[in-house]
Amino acid sequence: MRQLDTKEIILASHNAGKLTEIRELMEPYGFNITSVGEKGLPEPAEDGTTFEENAYTKAYAAAGATGMIALSDDSGLCVDALGGDPGVYTADWAEMPDGCGRDFLMAMEKVETALAEKGAVNPDQRRGYFCAVLCLCWPDGHAEYFRGEAHGQLVWPPRGELGFGYDPVFQPDGHTRTFGEMESSEKHSWSPDSKTDSGDGPNEGLSHRARAFAKFATELLG
Repeated sequence: MRQLDTKEIILASHNAGKLTEIRELMEPYGFNITSVGEKGLPEPAEDGTTFEENAYTKAYAAAGATGMIALSDDSGLCVDALGGDPGVYTADWAEMPDGCGRDFLMAMEKVETALAEKGAVNPDQRRGYFCAVLCLCWPDGHAEYFRGEAHGQLVWPPRGELGFGYDPVFQPDGHTRTFGEMESSEKHSWSPDSKTDSGDGPNEGLSHRARAFAKFATELLG
């Protein structure tokens, strides 16, 4: 695995929520994170069929445009009863009909409508997970990948004004509140020295992004 030897990284995202979360996660390590959105760079077309493919597309484009090591996050909601949809098309489900922006309330309603059509009423019929793949890419195209998943159930109606995306309808296992009802620090539930509740080992984090980042930090940041 190639080692990371800089504290200056470009985040390949225009999503302000992701930028905030990544900055919070990397703050203990002293990284300076800027984003392609802040630099006004365009978003590449994401036509991959896996989170890894789309993560690489974004990271490689950012690294090539800036000459910096780039970090990307491709993530999505995978619902068991829907055959894994929306999956890599999670953001697409939120696209406005006129093409002017994204509406995640509309996207959450699409998921709920699809579940209703499947007759998914009971909690065990409404299982799913958030997946996040972090891709760290160098300007020469070399890349490292880190995957994290958070499993839980889909609730309705949406609950909470925090978080972003589909957070208000996702209730992680072991909790009675949705990601949309959690402050970001609780949603992550991870730091370099955090432990499990029993104190018998490192805490992998709660959110999919935190779990992917925990692997990233363990393998690259020491």
